[in-house]
Amino acid sequence: MSVILYVAFVLATGGERIFELVVSKRNAAAAFARGGIEYGQRHFPWMVALHTGLLLSCIAEVVLLQRPFIPWLGWPMLVIAIACQAARYWIIASLGTQWNTRVIVVPGAGRVADRGLYRWFSHPNYVIVAVEGIALPLVHTAWITAIAFTVLNAVLLLGFRIPTENRALRQL
Repeated sequence: MSVILYVAFVLATGGERIFELVVSKRNAAAAFARGGIEYGQRHFPWMVALHTGLLLSCIAEVVLLQRPFIPWLGWPMLVIAIACQAARYWIIASLGTQWNTRVIVVPGAGRVADRGLYRWFSHPNYVIVAVEGIALPLVHTAWITAIAFTVLNAVLLLGFRIPTENRALRQL
């Protein structure tokens, strides 16, 4: 029964990501209409693949390797994973129409640094993604997925995404 509930939770997380993509697409269109310039197009497909792979790997590892639900680990990780969703929506609300899954800079838009988690972190969304990439798999003991995602995410974020975003933001 716990496997079915876990798979449903991961699928719901995937549904939430699809909703985010709809919001992102709308915000991207508005940004481009205001003269937005996109950066980092070459690494974006890798990000999509990694995040899709996280969700699929969570399910595959739990089902194929028969990972157990361990209450002392699973319940706290579930709370953290849900908290990550709340934090993600706080980030989206803080950025408003400037939020996007891509790196798009609108000339003259200004950098958000005085709202939400942006008051304390330069890149709070990436902190949330890193935490979620550990918590979501560990809800049902998918430790291989947690490790693999964490390593690959660190390479992608530190090697490509954050430097690209920092260069783009300097254009503001």
